[in-house]
Amino acid sequence: MTPNVGGLDRIIRISVGIALIVATLTGFIGVWGWIGVAPLLGGLVGWCPAYTLLGISTCKSA
Repeated sequence: MTPNVGGLDRIIRISVGIALIVATLTGFIGVWGWIGVAPLLGGLVGWCPAYTLLGISTCKSA
């Protein structure tokens, strides 16, 4: 797994992921908010399978 998620992209993914999960836990949105786990993990790991399939990289080192 070569990193393909860069710095700003990681910050945005982690923020959106946490926001969706918190909104779900507080009852603000329904269970679909658990989709926030995907961007959260992608931001924490630094790798996105969709970026790999599409040949995209926001990481400067890749």
